Amino acid sequence: MQRTPAGEVVIVPRNFKLLEELEASEKGTGDMAISFGLVDAGDTFLTHWNGGILAPFGTQHDGRFYELRMSCTDRYPAVPPEVRFISRINMACVDQRTGAIIPSKLPATRNWNRNM
Repeated sequence: MQRTPAGEVVIVPRNFKLLEELEASEKGTGDMAISFGLVDAGDTFLTHWNGGILAPFGTQHDGRFYELRMSCTDRYPAVPPEVRFISRINMACVDQRTGAIIPSKLPATRNWNRNM
């Protein structure tokens, strides 16, 4: 949601939000340790995404690269994307069998806000 200069609330449509995020990724804005983009450039609904995280220096994950898959359902951004690690990772918020993020165990998904 955004506010106009007059104070009116405007809900940004799903595809506008996703196109904005795709453009930011392609331009390399933001944290350079994180990358993401569409699995298929022809995905006109912008649903299936690849992602990668270069682990932070000085942590137990230092020097590792983690690959993820994200799915933005038709309810995004009202609900968080479904995220699954392809790379094995040992974290309390990740299901060890499937690699799926457990939304209730990750603050960013548990406290999701469409303006994030």
